[in-house]
Amino acid sequence: MYQKRKNEGFTLIELMIVVAIIAIIAAIAIPNLLNAKMAGNEASAVSSLRTLSTVCEQFRNRNLDGDYPVTLAELSAGNYLDTSLATATDNTTLKSGYWYTFSGDGNTWNCVASPGTFDSDGGFHYFVSPAGVIYRSDAVAAPAVGDSAWIPIQ
Repeated sequence: MYQKRKNEGFTLIELMIVVAIIAIIAAIAIPNLLNAKMAGNEASAVSSLRTLSTVCEQFRNRNLDGDYPVTLAELSAGNYLDTSLATATDNTTLKSGYWYTFSGDGNTWNCVASPGTFDSDGGFHYFVSPAGVIYRSDAVAAPAVGDSAWIPIQ
């Protein structure tokens, strides 16, 4: 007596349809995930600048001479900042996709936050000074401090 064998499994067409559906879903999801990562990096940069503004005032108030800090390392040494922010001073050492250019002379200070890779790590440069107002610019390279390309955000 001959028994018919039951073939189980998926056909090549069915597998190709599943792969095509997964590719379509990935094509939709990946750009959204990258945009979410950039938005998170930008929010972190703004938050870091807010923190920096606060600790610079604390430093000045606790300093007997009433001077502002000169470097991020000075703030880190005084335990005002964590090392992840204090060491993110070039585009090879980043804190959440951004690096920070701090300038201070004791009488005043300013800090520019720039994305490690523009339009990948972040789409804006940010700037803060003793006034505490945070500015942003969507220029590819960070404008000079005081340039009219900076737009206040907070």
